[in-house]
Amino acid sequence: MNEYRFTFTYGFSGRTYALTAESPTSPYADAVIDRADGRVRVTIRPKAFIAFETAELTKSRPFADSERFFGNGYQSWSTSREYAKGDRQPGVPAPLDRDFIKGLPGISSDVFFCPQDSAPGHIRSHCYTYIKDVENPGKIAFCGSLNERTGFTWFSADLPAGSITVHKDVEGVETADEYELFDLIELRGSFDEVFDAYFAALGVGKPRVDHLSGYTSWYNYFQKIDQNIILRDLNDMDPVREHVNIFQVDDGYETFVGDWLDPNPKKFPDGMAHVAKKIHDKGYMAGIWLAPFNLQIKSRTFRDHPDWIIRTKNGKPLLGCAGWGGAYTMDIYKEEPREYIRHFFDVILNEWGYDMVKLDFLYSQCQIPRNGKSRGQIMCEGLDFLRECCGDKLILGCGVPIGPAITTGVFDACRVTCDVSLQYNGGIIGKLPINAELPSAIYSMTNSVFRRQLNGRAFLNDPDVFFLRYKNLKFNMEQKMTLATVNHIFGDVLFVSDDMAEYTDADFEAVKKLYGKSDFTVEDVNYVDGNKKIVVSLRDAAGRQKMLWFSIASGFGSASEIIGLMTSR
Repeated sequence: MNEYRFTFTYGFSGRTYALTAESPTSPYADAVIDRADGRVRVTIRPKAFIAFETAELTKSRPFADSERFFGNGYQSWSTSREYAKGDRQPGVPAPLDRDFIKGLPGISSDVFFCPQDSAPGHIRSHCYTYIKDVENPGKIAFCGSLNERTGFTWFSADLPAGSITVHKDVEGVETADEYELFDLIELRGSFDEVFDAYFAALGVGKPRVDHLSGYTSWYNYFQKIDQNIILRDLNDMDPVREHVNIFQVDDGYETFVGDWLDPNPKKFPDGMAHVAKKIHDKGYMAGIWLAPFNLQIKSRTFRDHPDWIIRTKNGKPLLGCAGWGGAYTMDIYKEEPREYIRHFFDVILNEWGYDMVKLDFLYSQCQIPRNGKSRGQIMCEGLDFLRECCGDKLILGCGVPIGPAITTGVFDACRVTCDVSLQYNGGIIGKLPINAELPSAIYSMTNSVFRRQLNGRAFLNDPDVFFLRYKNLKFNMEQKMTLATVNHIFGDVLFVSDDMAEYTDADFEAVKKLYGKSDFTVEDVNYVDGNKKIVVSLRDAAGRQKMLWFSIASGFGSASEIIGLMTSR
């Protein structure tokens, strides 16, 4: 840790001042740097009310051609993988990196505080990273943040030039109080040793639940659900009933996003408590989807309370989501929307009786810093508030910045991938080079294998759904088996969106096996053939070595052999 060079800048009375390790004092603030036991802590002690500007720790670190740098994406959906010197990281491309046009592609990304450098070997990683030598894979070198509550921590590496910079996103921070800027830990050891030690240092306990398997409605019907569809699909799961423990109603039950207590009376005439009871009658936990911070532009709640939302500096409503024709974001620092959020959670969880909430589009709360707080502080406080609202009910996070997701310990489960899409490669949208959050089974499986370290440590990994059905889907059999196998091995939230009335006997036998908790041990994951294939080294329950491999572009591979099944069509 001693090799890091520290730089911090702040503003006071219209002037900018700098602090460094060599010059840690200044007229209006001092820096205290503590380096010991593989950790570096940097604390700022203001002498007046100051505005933070930049914070960096930089060191030289030559990279061998055989080394890979892990690039952890900004949020749940962001592409995350290992990169070599010649690899390019996806992001908002330079022609769109202008404030007046990047709003839509950048709305769910890190574009507004992380430069989107697409040069070969210029890689960024959020919250933590590691370096692996593929020629000597037994040990990795790790560095991670132990404090995201004072701002997002992100790493930028220039692999060809041989340098790493650790950044703290402190935009918006204004304070006269002592402020912990960095708390970083460096570790070296085997993959599992390093991540066990990291989460022990974080003090994040293991998830309260061990495994979730069941159903979610989204990827067959999207918002076009109704009571008949939901209860039909619920009943059609009876042949695998003993392998299911949760059934989730996704988006589409509400009249408009944000009007959560206004279920569409034509679509759900008996109400959502009736649906929860029917789910409980089957012996399953009842789950339900919400975007708890968001108000659809057409919603009654926004129409009645336009003062509840976050606005930009010029007073315009901040667009939090592009979906549903656009949605704004309620400001959790205003008491009225806080009370509204508390109330609808109380009704949904305690009156309707749902056991788990899937909470989506959470990044929207921290898109812009405000109230003297950084984005990271806002997101952590937002997650704390959600846990307060939900009590001891289960929370499945989604669309959430990964640093706060893993360091706060709020979630029981969390999406670690983008949406899988109904087309294997994501169709036209999945091929657009506009950001790192595009839907596609290709990107979903990539994240599943490269974020495997979070599963069972931070929360249960949700790799999104797999499919066995034959309608309303553009996957071939091999692609379905590959996705299902990757989800089974790397995830512990295993959902389908199928009406199982379509299933054959072979399909039922397949889903029973796929719903089970994996007994494989993952030893390593690597790209081969110029990043065209992913190869996973495994050991089964008997200790026998196996190799799961698949072509990224086609999905063709060894999945059916590894999992030992193939459905009948």
